[in-house]
Amino acid sequence: MSVEGTTILLAEDEPLLAEMYRDFLIREGYNVVHATNGEQALQLINEVHPSLIIMDIMMPKMNGLDVARSVRKTPDTAAIPIIIVTALVNQIEPLRQLLGPRDAYLIKSEVLPTDIIAVVKKLLGQDAVSTEATPSLGITSQPTDTPPAPAPAPAPQPKTD
Repeated sequence: MSVEGTTILLAEDEPLLAEMYRDFLIREGYNVVHATNGEQALQLINEVHPSLIIMDIMMPKMNGLDVARSVRKTPDTAAIPIIIVTALVNQIEPLRQLLGPRDAYLIKSEVLPTDIIAVVKKLLGQDAVSTEATPSLGITSQPTDTPPAPAPAPAPQPKTD
């Protein structure tokens, strides 16, 4: 799947983070629409019908969880994948209950913009993301409590006599 014509709604009220995420997404070829608060995000979601939403939880006027709930209740927007990027580790359980298999949550302190790009591509079916390589990304379609696979046994060494 090509990124050409793919619009992403970025809902982030922190200007420096918003600019950094936007720049990385644009460099990858995505069209980016930016909202600085939850009400604006919801309005733009209904106007633009983005291919994917990247959203903070703590935003003015309406928080990201309420925006996500509204998106999921509306038939026209219910299937849009959502990536929640949050610093609120204590909100993980409500996120797990709200988000579906086409969604993800990321902890801001644990990810780089390149990680966000990888998850965007995975959720849009544009690239594969190895959850073994990125276990902290909170991709909800993968079990989060499954232990990692054991490392392969070392190859036997030839005998020297």
